Amino acid sequence: MLLTAGPTYEAIDPVRFIGNHSTGKMGFAIAERFAQCGATVQLVSGPTCLDIDNPAVIVTAVTSADQMYEAVKERAPAADIIVYAAAVADYKPKVVADKKIKKEGNDLTIELVKNVDIAAELGKVKLPGQFSVGFALETHNESTNAREKLSKKNLNMIVLNSLNDKGAGFKHDTNKVTIIEPDAVTAFELKQKNEVAQDIVNLIWERLHA
Repeated sequence: MLLTAGPTYEAIDPVRFIGNHSTGKMGFAIAERFAQCGATVQLVSGPTCLDIDNPAVIVTAVTSADQMYEAVKERAPAADIIVYAAAVADYKPKVVADKKIKKEGNDLTIELVKNVDIAAELGKVKLPGQFSVGFALETHNESTNAREKLSKKNLNMIVLNSLNDKGAGFKHDTNKVTIIEPDAVTAFELKQKNEVAQDIVNLIWERLHA
């Protein structure tokens, strides 16, 4: 199986970047659980301090969304299961300065352009029999937004978590998720992320072997 995890960092200049607060904990926990189930895991991870010590998990470290896309695109054709757990930056600077931008004046304007939507792009070339899972971190209209992503990105299921739920989202060891499928919704209570990972893996396994 193929899994993305962590944030992406989009360079502004050699010392600054646009990023987010993702730690990668959820994605790494899912990788561990899949490996324990006997899967060979290709883990493509953005910048994180996490490590994984399992010979069944092959880690490819990337920094930017473009690098993650290239790594995932290369590995996707061989995957039976693809889980897009990374928090990929939506935008990147249109121009990256080759030298540190000096502090001058009171304002600084940076023009941004959209990053590639990795799950959506690979959803267009999804192979027959591939099972793909996305993640949606929302702050409002959670279920509606998640269902739109489920359809738009040609996913089999999407894992929704809301920043309105205490203890969920970034910078926590816990998470509270609802898994949405085209014809089913499964809600879970707040749990440790390794337990959430097991719930996700169990449901994927259940759907694959139904």
